Amino acid sequence: MTNFLKAIQITECPRDAMQGIQNWIATEQKVSYLNALLKCGFDVLDFGSFVSPKAIPQLKDSAAVLAQLDPSPTQLLAIVANIRGAAEACSHERIAIIGYPFSISETFQLRNANATIAQALIDLQQLSNLCKEHGKKLRVYLSMGFGNPYNEAWSAALVAQWVEKLHGEFEIAEFALSDTIGCATATSAQAVFTTLIQQFPSLRFAAHLHVVQGREAALIKACIAGGCQHFDTAIGGFGGCPMAKEDLTGNLSTEALLAYVQKAQIKHSIDEVAFEAARQISTSIF
Repeated sequence: MTNFLKAIQITECPRDAMQGIQNWIATEQKVSYLNALLKCGFDVLDFGSFVSPKAIPQLKDSAAVLAQLDPSPTQLLAIVANIRGAAEACSHERIAIIGYPFSISETFQLRNANATIAQALIDLQQLSNLCKEHGKKLRVYLSMGFGNPYNEAWSAALVAQWVEKLHGEFEIAEFALSDTIGCATATSAQAVFTTLIQQFPSLRFAAHLHVVQGREAALIKACIAGGCQHFDTAIGGFGGCPMAKEDLTGNLSTEALLAYVQKAQIKHSIDEVAFEAARQISTSIF
């Protein structure tokens, strides 16, 4: 089922891995870790966010961290939740991609950003304009992209309707389908990507999976079978969304993805020596 796929792209997400940790991680530690990751060959590094420090105190030093990052061909991505944060992120030349979480669940949109879907659509218009003005790519995370735990309607067709609407109104470089709390199944994952890629063959899609341990291989296989070629990961599988629930479901681990694609003989851009060095540094943080 994976023979047709020759290569994958990987976005490493230390921001997602760190954001839910309550104990303060020193800025110098973050810089050391991120600089090690920048040597690994990842396509994109989700390094930090420009959101309220009250919401995510762990990442209040993202600007200070950014100023100390080494040059690298890896593109830098920053997450924002509103126009104030977007304006700050856009002011940094080094940042190439602005990430914005947009939930197709009204309940989670309120929990995650303290805004309704209608308000988020207004923000997206301003955000799209800001990105265009500053030469940034806009990446929209479709939260609850693989299911909905809040007794709201969900289907692959509904996800496709939102993609059609957002793509029609805004300049979006990529949609990242987000399994915010780990409810994706192999069936739903394959169905979502099959539906989207058949309907929108010119658009870019990625899988941002929060995975219950033991389900990684099945979900990776399903996403690839559906046509996905870009995965978000975090070394060690750490992370999770602190706005979703108390018991965080970690990210798809980079190790699990690399093990799968190596077995399936799918190419990637990661330098194994540099990756192991970064992984060793991660053990002092997580």
